[in-house]
Parts: sequence; structure tokens; C-alpha cells
Amino acid sequence: MKPIKLPVNLTGLMNFSLGYKHCPQKTGLPPGTPVYTGSAPAEPIQIELIDYNENELNQTKLKSLEDCFVCKDTPTVSWINITGLHDIEKIQQISRHFNLHPLVQEDIVHVGQRPKIEEYDDYLFLVMKMLTYDEEKQAVESEQVSFIVRENCLITFQERKGDVFEQIRERIRSENGRIRKMGSDYLAYALMDAILDNYFQILDVFGEKIERQEEQLLSHFDKVILPEIHNLKRDLTILRKSVWPLREMAGGLERSESSLIHAETHAFLRDLYDHTIQIIDTIESFRDVTSGLMDLYLSIVSNRMNEVMKVLTLIATIFIPLGFVAGVFGMNFESMPELKWHWAYPVGFWGAIIVIVSVMVWFFKRKKWL
Repeated sequence: MKPIKLPVNLTGLMNFSLGYKHCPQKTGLPPGTPVYTGSAPAEPIQIELIDYNENELNQTKLKSLEDCFVCKDTPTVSWINITGLHDIEKIQQISRHFNLHPLVQEDIVHVGQRPKIEEYDDYLFLVMKMLTYDEEKQAVESEQVSFIVRENCLITFQERKGDVFEQIRERIRSENGRIRKMGSDYLAYALMDAILDNYFQILDVFGEKIERQEEQLLSHFDKVILPEIHNLKRDLTILRKSVWPLREMAGGLERSESSLIHAETHAFLRDLYDHTIQIIDTIESFRDVTSGLMDLYLSIVSNRMNEVMKVLTLIATIFIPLGFVAGVFGMNFESMPELKWHWAYPVGFWGAIIVIVSVMVWFFKRKKWL
């Protein structure tokens, strides 16, 4: 099968902040044709190998793909981490050696996949979204991570450098950790749990944002907060789209009868499922609070408008009788005795105005309109 590569100006068609976008280059191609839909970095793909058992550990960066092929049937647990999905030819070479289904190859490089689990004869295929929070951009960034779980071998595919797995690597380096005594299924669980733990950290950031925006709304009103609330609601929608399918995937792993998942790992998978439910509940709570903030913002705008209209209405109400008095005294009839009175202007006109205004202000205050 001839590899297909996208031109640089056509990559990155899936903007995660806006949702999934269909790749037009896949239209009409047969199922199982790998087409990379992400942004192609300049550097080549990197392969990291961590091979271990309870007593031995070997961690190295491989220079060629052939170096990882020996890990297919070794008795030790091998974690092959591949960073970079843009080199379709090398991805196909790895897939052929480990007997991956063509549809799996397609899903690995097509980074718009939803989290899912698929069971095959001698391996499990898992897809997750690894989310990170960019402090500089103040936005959530997404990266697809694919897992191939085999007996004593785990292959992970990442889009770019940087991940949340460093603590797992440290646990593997520790000779006393449980992870050194377990198989590849437990390693896959540990990596997925690390991804979910990072979700909790992102939720902590969102929780602080929500509290800060609520205090800002109640303390001093600012129009700038409206786009901030909108962006927060959008990011929560992104999180929700990533987490909801995780519940199905974690539940499928827990209920799986595959021989690749050992009995002692099922208890940890139940804990993974509980974490997904907890994250979903937190996200739904945050979305409700964010919707409440939006309603609060609109209520504050409406109340401010009502206060302005109230003041204008009171001013207009006060000036209605004043205009009537001014109109009466402005009529130039010879038979009006007030026009010939010496105190008509200071006493008659201004006295009437002062009395009317005083009575109206007293009445408004009694009604608590002022």
C-alpha cells in the first residue's frame, strides 16, 4: 500500500477547540487507508523503549524501527513509545510487524478519533485524548494517544513530544513499585490513569477560574468577563466531549473477558471507571455553574438597565409638572393678574416649583423608589 502524506498547508484540519472536522483527502479512499490528519512536525518520529521485569530494567531511545521488533515475544514487559505520526511509511512498517489490522492503522494516524476500545485476537486497541492546559494561551490542548496492548508488550503512539507519563517512568525505575511486578495490561492502566489524573488538574484550574469570575461579577461589573465566561464554557464542552466516551471505554475494559487483561488488573480498572464518573460529574457541575454565571451576567446587565431607566423615568416624571407650570407662566395674556404682581416670578413661579418637587421627592422616597 502506497503511503499517503498530506501537504503542510492542508494539515491540522481537526481543530479540537471547534470540534472534529472531516478530512477531504480521505473521501473515496478504501477503508484502512492511513492518512495523517494532524500537524506534521519537522523532526522525525522518535522511539523510546522501556524493557523491564521485577529484577531488570533497560530504558533506551532506539535509532531504527528494527530495534523494537525483538520485543514482540520477549518474556519481559516492553513499553514501546512512538512519538510522531506523520511518517506513514514507518507507522505501516511497525503495524505490519505487529500484525495490526488496517483499520487500526487508519485510526492511529487519523487523530480525530473518539476514545474507544477494540478487541482483536492477540491485542487490544485503545484510544484516549491526552489533554493539557496551556497557561500562556489560556486554553486546553488535545493530543490523541493510541494503545496497542499485547501479551508482555505495550505500544503507544503520540502525536508530539511531551506527555504526562513521566511519573509512570519514575515508578518503573523504582525497583519496589507494583508496576515492575505486573504485566503490560497494568502498565496500560497506569498510563490511562495518569491521563485522567491530568484531567483533574485541568478541572482544578477551571474551578479557580469559575470562582474568580464569580467574585469579579459580584464585586465590580466588567464587560470583559463575558468572553471569558464564553471561553470557559467552550473549554468545558471540549472536556466533556473527551470524557464521556471514556466512560464507555473504561466500562468495556472492566467487563472485558480478554485473556490479555489479568484478574488482578480488573480491580484497578474499576477504579479507573470510578475516576471517569467523578470527572464527568465535576464537568457537569462546572457547566451548570458556568451557565449560572452567564445568567448572572445577563441579570446584572438587565438590572443596570432597569436602574438607568428608573432614574430617567423619575427625572421625566419630576419635569412633567414643572413643564406645565412653566407653560402656564409663559402665556402672555393681559388678564393674568400674576404677570403684574411684583413677587410673581420669585414667589409664585419658583415657590410652586419647589413645592411640587419637594412633594414628589417625598412621595418617591415613601414608596422606596429613590
